[in-house]
Amino acid sequence: MRRGVGGCPSLPGKGGNDNNRPMSDTQRRYTGGCLCGALRYEAEGDPSVMGHCYCADCRKVSGAAFIPFMAFRSDAVRFRGATRQFACKAASGRNAVRNSCPVCGGLVFGGTVGMDDSFTIYAGSLDDPSLFRPRIAIFTRGRPEWALIPPGLKVYEGLPG
Repeated sequence: MRRGVGGCPSLPGKGGNDNNRPMSDTQRRYTGGCLCGALRYEAEGDPSVMGHCYCADCRKVSGAAFIPFMAFRSDAVRFRGATRQFACKAASGRNAVRNSCPVCGGLVFGGTVGMDDSFTIYAGSLDDPSLFRPRIAIFTRGRPEWALIPPGLKVYEGLPG
């Protein structure tokens, strides 16, 4: 297995996905994808959580103060297009798998299609960013002083719960 930044394994790219089932017409829909459009998603229903993650891994992978994220059940999301996966150990001890477009490199979602029961959609990839309404800030312990937390978010030093 190839090694990436910090010794984390870099997984080989994946082909197209097989979760192309029909979506409901009655629930709220979130759509988005990468910069070039080769990797797309559609999620239905409301996310279980929306927030900002300030962990060092999210800061490094995004090149920003935090990653804005939304969590969805796996059966509420479908993906279209190939992905390039990168995995490293998460705070839970499991692998955190991030999926990027192999064409433009845009970071789109976290999780492994066909294996995980939920996915993290990176809110910067939304077609309509006004749908993102963060409620929490996680992994705030150890964040740099310049990584500001917007007022009104419930703050957690690590994972909630």
